[in-house]
Amino acid sequence: MKNKLIILFAVASLVAATLACSFGEPTLNNVRTAKDEDGNQPSSVFSTTDTIYVVSDLSNGAVGNVISSKWYAVDVENTEPNLLFDEADITIDEEGFDGTVYFYYPPPVDGFWPLGLYKVEIFFNDALIGAVEFTVQ
Repeated sequence: MKNKLIILFAVASLVAATLACSFGEPTLNNVRTAKDEDGNQPSSVFSTTDTIYVVSDLSNGAVGNVISSKWYAVDVENTEPNLLFDEADITIDEEGFDGTVYFYYPPPVDGFWPLGLYKVEIFFNDALIGAVEFTVQ
């Protein structure tokens, strides 16, 4: 009987530890620019015809979490410095979401990106998580 009680306690402890890990705080990290929505082709240099992806990894996402992006033309030809040119939000609708979250922007002007330096800020529930820069050459 004593052995069964010890085994039951061990199993209960293991289940509790597993549940605690799976219901941890939501975290967003590893913000990066890429040439694909999965972030498997990271790059910080793009051509004028590329679609730019900004990818991050979300763990333990909760329903209602909001990831936001702000896109800036930092030093771009024929453009006001640090011009905010786009904002977008993604709202998580799946409890316990684990995976990549991405924003993308196709070439904006007549199918071409103007040459220069750009920046994208990523926010998680209104807190700045990171900023990435990319260059269009």
